[in-house]
Amino acid sequence: MAELVINTFKRGLAENRKQIGFWLGLGDALAAEIVAGAGFDWLLIDEEHGPNDLRTILAQLQAIAAYPAQVMVRPPIGTTEHIKQLLDIGVQSLLVPMVETAAQAAALVAAMRYPPHGVRGVGAAVARSSRWSRIESYVQQANNEMCLVVQIETAKGLQNLEAIAELEGVDGLFIGPADLSASMGHLGNPGHPSVRAAIEDAIRRIRAVGKPVGTITGDQELARHYFEHGMSFIAAGSDVNALASAASKACKSFKEIAGRP
Repeated sequence: MAELVINTFKRGLAENRKQIGFWLGLGDALAAEIVAGAGFDWLLIDEEHGPNDLRTILAQLQAIAAYPAQVMVRPPIGTTEHIKQLLDIGVQSLLVPMVETAAQAAALVAAMRYPPHGVRGVGAAVARSSRWSRIESYVQQANNEMCLVVQIETAKGLQNLEAIAELEGVDGLFIGPADLSASMGHLGNPGHPSVRAAIEDAIRRIRAVGKPVGTITGDQELARHYFEHGMSFIAAGSDVNALASAASKACKSFKEIAGRP
């Protein structure tokens, strides 16, 4: 019989361990496997802004499965119907964007759990999540490995921060700096002092409730700053930006060698 995959990312959140992740936005299984071999603790498959669907997510899950990195998926929106499909192909951790109220978060918690603790549809017998019934008692064990991280990225979300964070079943909160800056009137400027101040205040408030908090930044000094202020999981960048940056740098340097613009 197969064994249930233990969600080490969820356990790391509960223990407030510092975990480093990376964004996968290319929608490609080979690229995902290349990144998986780098040694990150967790990888985020982005379905909100990346060209992903169930099939591409499934292929990336299969490619990453040979590596220790844990996978989190960000759906475009947290609907019960789509969450059911993601969980059935083997996703255990979700990052749901634009969460603004405790009621919204509670609905997400329910969507990730089997009855009587939630409303997840019971179709494990034909699903990859149970290894097609090869995981003994999957439906009795699965709830324990589900991990919900909600993304706070609006002024309204900040207003309801404690109510969201206190909710049982919310394993962590993630601050989305880009959308948060737009919500605060600073579109395209996530480094604005008022946005930085709001993020630091959010970290303090979330940690006061006892929940872990994370974000994404490619700035090492900013990551150090956030870790010192209580963050425990940070994405160090994305495959899209890494590829674009490396390609641009190579092109520029070799054109300089050739003496051409």
